[in-house]
Amino acid sequence: MKIKSFDTSAKVETAVLVGLITDGVKEVQVNEYLDELAFLAETAGAVTDKRFTQKMRHPNSVTFVGQGKLEEIAVYVKAKEIDLVIFDEELSPSQIRNIEKALECRILDRTNLILDIFAKRATSANAKVQVELAQCEYFLPRLTGLWTHLERQRGGIGLRGPGETEIETDRRVIRTKIANLKEQLKKIDLQKATQRKNRGVMMRIALVGYTNVGKSTIMNLISKSDVFAENKLFATLDTTVRKVVIENLPLLLSDTVGFIRKLPHGLVESFKSTLDEVREADLLLHIVDISHPNFEEQIQVVQKTIEEIGVADKPMFLVFNKVDAFTYTQKDADDLTELTKANFSLDDFKQMWIAKNQNCVFISAKEKQNIDEFKKLVYDKIKEMYVIRYPHEHFLYEIPEE
Repeated sequence: MKIKSFDTSAKVETAVLVGLITDGVKEVQVNEYLDELAFLAETAGAVTDKRFTQKMRHPNSVTFVGQGKLEEIAVYVKAKEIDLVIFDEELSPSQIRNIEKALECRILDRTNLILDIFAKRATSANAKVQVELAQCEYFLPRLTGLWTHLERQRGGIGLRGPGETEIETDRRVIRTKIANLKEQLKKIDLQKATQRKNRGVMMRIALVGYTNVGKSTIMNLISKSDVFAENKLFATLDTTVRKVVIENLPLLLSDTVGFIRKLPHGLVESFKSTLDEVREADLLLHIVDISHPNFEEQIQVVQKTIEEIGVADKPMFLVFNKVDAFTYTQKDADDLTELTKANFSLDDFKQMWIAKNQNCVFISAKEKQNIDEFKKLVYDKIKEMYVIRYPHEHFLYEIPEE
């Protein structure tokens, strides 16, 4: 039994997005979150037709949005023949049932959409097992209407069931599936650990960052490899490891899965073997898309995820990528309105971040801008760490005298 991603190959599905403006989230933030949700929907193969937002102190426990807003969405969905409605939060099983009943169309929440994209992107056996486990754990409390592989048990000669309802049978089947997938992942973890041990004493660098910030492009540039890179979310699911040589120093460079706001906990857990590359790295290169209007929040999301997987104490460089795409609004001399981030130039951000954190560099992997400085910073840091860790081998490298 496998949970499959939704098939969007037959036709392009139309979607409506729904978000809430609550006490802790401003309208500007909600619009940015819905921009990201629209990008997720596009990555999954859907086209966003309209967005709905509502101001509420907290989500309605029954229908997420208010009854009036739900009726407004229902009228629009029916008139435009919308295929699915996507909510920018994780919905409870009862909320999904109530909303589906009111809207009479397919309902997705943010977590379900991310899981669907992961299922679509998974190509290796490793990634497929990891994604399937996360899907099973997500769908376990949401079984109603999802399982069509089992017919409802009926009475009659030869057809009497063991006294279980369909939902109880489904739960038993999926719990067994979860247990089997976890066993498979244990074997994968052991295999990955053995592979890492066989890599010798070479220093390891891991690329981490928000999804779609250019990690794979940097990987291709530094390692001269052909890692799949695309302007869509979660282009990379499987960790790719390449041997690179910067000047006279051989290194192992890892490209990892991108993080995102509200990354489902089940995915973090199931991708443990993938994230072990991050845990065992000597240096983390935190790649940031400086052209994104909300890049500072993206930095916080990645740092929080890094803390959750227990690697916040590792040495780290901030690599601000996509300087070629950076834009800002220059204020006129007679403009007395308050200065905002949108008015900061690239030089302003450079001065600000260099003053706050010396371990940062600004590059464009696509246009190959400032790559030499980037490589030198990485080389100097790794060489310093290598000499401390393996002092008896320092003669292998030419270390200039002070």
